[in-house]
Amino acid sequence: MVVTREISLQTKGQTDIIDITSPVAEQVAGAGVKNGTVTLFLVGSTAGITTIESEPGVLSDFRSMWERTIPQTLPYEHNRHGESNGHAHVRASLLGASMVIPISDGKITLGTWQQIVLVDFDNRPRSRQIVVQIMGD
Repeated sequence: MVVTREISLQTKGQTDIIDITSPVAEQVAGAGVKNGTVTLFLVGSTAGITTIESEPGVLSDFRSMWERTIPQTLPYEHNRHGESNGHAHVRASLLGASMVIPISDGKITLGTWQQIVLVDFDNRPRSRQIVVQIMGD
């Protein structure tokens, strides 16, 4: 069985981190798949998906790491064409736009302190869509 759905949400930009664990779990629970996988794919090139402990200190450290590693203030070639989000494209390419999570007994398999998050690196609010493809039996 393959079930394809979508999660839509609004972001704030500026390394906005949104916990999407619950909506993903709800999509999986409603699909009727007992064992298999769920693939998440973020449509867009200035945001990414990962897992992290969604705790204020870790989230602050995560945001700081991106600014230290890929600062917004560097001169990006992309920005020479009237854009100002070159940093967001580079950050998103490193984080990645997709992930696969096992489904066991009808539930997503995550660690105790592990949440699924969308990270929006763009420099303005955006409407985001995540394709949720659930496969299994």
